[in-house]
Amino acid sequence: MDTCPKEQRGGPSSTPPATVPALPKWLIPRPRLTDRLSWGVLGPLTVVVGPVGAGKTALAVEWAHTGRSPGPVAWVTCDGRDELPGVFWPRVIGALGADVPVSAVASGGPPLVAGLTAGLSARHDPVVLVLDDFQTEPGSPTAESLVGLLKHAAPVLRLVVLSRRDPPLHLHRFRLSGELTELRTRDLVFDDRETAALLAQHGVEVSKQVVSALRKRADGWAAGLRLAAMSMEKHSCPEKFVAQFAGDDEAVVSYLVEEVLDVQPAGMRQLLLTTSLLERMNVELATELAGEEAGGHFTALVRENSFLQPAGHGWYRCHRMFADVLRMCLRHETPGRVPELHRRAAAWLGEHGMLTDAVRHWCAAGDPGQAGRLIVHRLAIGQLLGLTGARLPDALVRQLSEAPEADGPESVLVAAASALARGDDAACAGFLDRAGRLAGELPADQEDRGIRCRLTHAVIRMVRQRSRAPDAARSAAAEAETLCARLTRATPAACPEIPALTLAIRGHGELRDGSLQAASVSLTAGLKAAGAAGNGALRRDCLVDLALLEALRGRFRAAGELATHASQPPLPAWTAADSSRPSLHAVRAWIGLARGEPAQARRELGLARAALGHTPDPFIAEICSLAADLAKAAERSGPPAGRIGDTVAGCRLPSPLLRAVEPMCAAVLNSSHGARTRVPAGPEPSPVAPGPVERLSAREREVLGRLAQMMTTEEIAADLYLSVNTVKTHLKSVYRKLAVTRRSAAVRRARELELL
Repeated sequence: MDTCPKEQRGGPSSTPPATVPALPKWLIPRPRLTDRLSWGVLGPLTVVVGPVGAGKTALAVEWAHTGRSPGPVAWVTCDGRDELPGVFWPRVIGALGADVPVSAVASGGPPLVAGLTAGLSARHDPVVLVLDDFQTEPGSPTAESLVGLLKHAAPVLRLVVLSRRDPPLHLHRFRLSGELTELRTRDLVFDDRETAALLAQHGVEVSKQVVSALRKRADGWAAGLRLAAMSMEKHSCPEKFVAQFAGDDEAVVSYLVEEVLDVQPAGMRQLLLTTSLLERMNVELATELAGEEAGGHFTALVRENSFLQPAGHGWYRCHRMFADVLRMCLRHETPGRVPELHRRAAAWLGEHGMLTDAVRHWCAAGDPGQAGRLIVHRLAIGQLLGLTGARLPDALVRQLSEAPEADGPESVLVAAASALARGDDAACAGFLDRAGRLAGELPADQEDRGIRCRLTHAVIRMVRQRSRAPDAARSAAAEAETLCARLTRATPAACPEIPALTLAIRGHGELRDGSLQAASVSLTAGLKAAGAAGNGALRRDCLVDLALLEALRGRFRAAGELATHASQPPLPAWTAADSSRPSLHAVRAWIGLARGEPAQARRELGLARAALGHTPDPFIAEICSLAADLAKAAERSGPPAGRIGDTVAGCRLPSPLLRAVEPMCAAVLNSSHGARTRVPAGPEPSPVAPGPVERLSAREREVLGRLAQMMTTEEIAADLYLSVNTVKTHLKSVYRKLAVTRRSAAVRRARELELL
């Protein structure tokens, strides 16, 4: 290449040097990236690493033409002969315009580096050397000499390397010293604005939603978007094209096969094809599918192929469109291998606890029965029923909805759960009957399998009957507790959604029986277990039942706080069909009565009755009826004495509960006539006179508020984006300032001081 003209060596120029390629015809301006290049060339080394077609060269050309270089730009386009010093270095020397003795060039190594360094040191301004498509191998003489040159010629020489893989230039050293600027595949992807600009160049105008959908389908890959735009030019309905556009588009396939797949060595090509079925991969899983020999190429694969992106902790994800092309080639070349590869992937993923991925591969292999066996064995039916934060995707749930007769009770149980998740109660009931019979027919030597099947059966019944038949749900919960006790302690602990649901149902029933102390224990434990399971709806229901329990005890301030927490994020928003919604309005009605606001109580009672129309609950209906009678009594003139017993006696509530609520009703009626609002002899502790307390910080009040919601330390940390140790430090400070030693005491003390 020619040396940069002498008149351009003195600094930035308004016109690009002759060695820089011309601006591409279809250039999309990308100032967010050219700004980073301008910043990068202030240091010694900038690398731009991305797959073929990612727009690396176009970006560097755009930057070079902006005139924002600290000195002239010398451009060398590599052509695969970088390993030949006699070819590579004369090009670099010519582009840099350095005077290097011929003997030094011939010798290579240190003499070459010394000669180039001496030639560059005479300059008064830096020069930027761009190596486009630099692909030399690690440890090659070219790479080592380039590292030496960069070390000795800085700060005169600024190097920009464009490559499909990490160049072997000891990047970690420059990274540690803060002298490396990196632009990688995730930086090079097009955003929605750039995608829209590209489409506009081709005369394609579509909505923002279509632009975003196209960008997501192509993973922001520049070449894929350009190929799509060229096809959309000729398409009568661009929106329909985007809906169908994928990695099997003819232009995309041809481009990637010719430019990427067919240039790979045989072992690497085989590894790419075999692992294309995976959503993500690591070296162990890749070796499991491809075999030891092909798996040995994995390290080189992730180093040399920027279509594979790190996903953290040794896992990698293949570019979506490239993966589509690889799968198509695999099906075309060896169609018989595909089901077996899916089965091997499913078995490995299942053994390593990756349930969703394993289920997906079992279904892809045409074996949903194995998926069902895995789900039941792991007691993971909650992921189908929405009992956990992690849920199986709807598409998988649909695939699991069929239960072949020959697949045993597990697949029938999964089909029952799938039907329940879809709202098909009749199908769910039929599957449950069939699964119960099949589980009962299991051989005696398969005891563990039988326990897991019956436990899964009980969990599905709990979910199905929880709102419509509370007694049946309690029976299923009792059975689930018995079965859990027969498993190792670690097994149910790994599935906190099962004890959460069991405890919530048990506490729900105990509350309605009038066993308030037992209900408090069950619901509090259920609340914590629901938090561990990531089940916001169940957590909310436990909070509402606890609020109702506190209201029936006459602890209206605590009831109000719990009801408020049940209606705040991150808990889910209420819907008309939520079974605990009538209870929430009933709690608010009682709080209104306790405050002497019968009109507010009547409004809440109206909302409760409307909610009961969606989810009937005789117990809550009776609680609301009692509240309505008290509201009428409160509005009459004269003292309430003598009316309380008659009002309570007419209730159809359990006797233990009637005895507990009678003093609470007296307090409510007294409050309406200006009397004391607390129950004289109720179970709530007598108030403690608030003593002086050191002021809590804003963060400590946030932690205290979540403590009152019975969140665990880990949950508080996640909710406030803090470390667990930081939360523990705040808790210690709260305990010290409130002069307490336990969580419950801190919450009680904070309420007494009206800090909550």
